[in-house]
Amino acid sequence: MPATAARDLENIKVGNTPLLDVSFAFPELGDKVKIVAKAEWANPGGSVKDRAGYFIIKDALETGKLAGGRILLDSSSGNTGIAYAWLGARLGIKVALAVPGSIARHRRAILEAYGVELFFTDPLEGSDGAIREVRLMMQAETGRYWYADQYSNPMTWRAHYETTGPEIFEQTDGQVTHFVAGLGTSGTFVGVGRRLRELKASVRLVSMEPDGPMHGLEGLKHMETSIIPAIYDDSVADSRIAIATEEAQEAARALGRKGGILLGPSGGANLAAALRLGRDLVAQGREAVIATVFCDSGERYLGERFWAP
Repeated sequence: MPATAARDLENIKVGNTPLLDVSFAFPELGDKVKIVAKAEWANPGGSVKDRAGYFIIKDALETGKLAGGRILLDSSSGNTGIAYAWLGARLGIKVALAVPGSIARHRRAILEAYGVELFFTDPLEGSDGAIREVRLMMQAETGRYWYADQYSNPMTWRAHYETTGPEIFEQTDGQVTHFVAGLGTSGTFVGVGRRLRELKASVRLVSMEPDGPMHGLEGLKHMETSIIPAIYDDSVADSRIAIATEEAQEAARALGRKGGILLGPSGGANLAAALRLGRDLVAQGREAVIATVFCDSGERYLGERFWAP
């Protein structure tokens, strides 16, 4: 790896985001159940995907996968692409992305501002259509690109095993009892889950996914009807929760109006799942510290209609 890239990587700080206690906004939880969440918008690129993006690019540079001026190629519905984009701009790496044609205008503008080359795919095919497009591009021009493949790259889950998991354990003083997170690449859930289970065998791991194939939760997968990420490990979850788009949006609205914190839809879905779990535990008279991840800020989604009453 070139000395300049190594130096620049050393100077980039990703992770160590704040852990927010949002229980105050939901009095029905009482004083025995807490919900805490990682404020991932505090990362340099504004989302949880900075962690995986950093680990993927660092590994690629260290192992020579980007040698010879290869272009980093991947599919993305938004935040991972933004992570690649700002890291690529900082490190002098060209980035090309296949994205659904329905990508939000705001995100497209960010990617274009960082100089990313974009290839648009059928909006109705979602993230799976973008994956298929990248595979075709790799077959056509193997020597031009390096396929980062966030859905199969072990660095995607490793990033959370090495950083997010230990951070949650330390920031809760080891009191975390449950971890809840949605499945997209599945990297956050698998990485954090594996690490927390090593640190505390009694922790309960709850995965969340949309309640059907036609949903509005960008970045999340309804696994039964999707291309399953190679890094996904269904043995990690102790239990599963299905969340409707409207339930996720309502949770995001509630936290904005009751807690002064704006979440994106995937963070709202994580919160909705944590709330459902928390209410069940309250009904059972149990104590708990439920940890989750707020993937990005709602400021990136203020143009969407669900914020209206």
